[in-house]
Amino acid sequence: MSKSAAPSAMDTPPPLPPGVTPTPEQQAVLERIAAQRARLRARCRAQRQARAQAAAQVHGAGLPPGAPLLAQVVAFVRAHPTAVAAAAAALGLAAGPRRALRWAGVLLPLLLRRR
Repeated sequence: MSKSAAPSAMDTPPPLPPGVTPTPEQQAVLERIAAQRARLRARCRAQRQARAQAAAQVHGAGLPPGAPLLAQVVAFVRAHPTAVAAAAAALGLAAGPRRALRWAGVLLPLLLRRR
């Protein structure tokens, strides 16, 4: 196969010259290549769809109106991490440094385990 042919979309293999018929072994290779291209296209489609669904959930579009409160809170935290961090810092300052350190000692291991 020559490199002079322009790269085409993954949909069609380059055409064979007129009068050339592939041997059964070559045909088997061509069929495996076509099957692999089909698998790759399906995988790319599935990844794009998963990314679109994840983006919709982050922006709250994926939650139904009657979603549980915890699901709504998680969606809000994912959509607005800076606002949540600022609110947590303000709450920590209002509670006092000793109490904030005590709660950090409880919550930090839980948060690190979730990573």
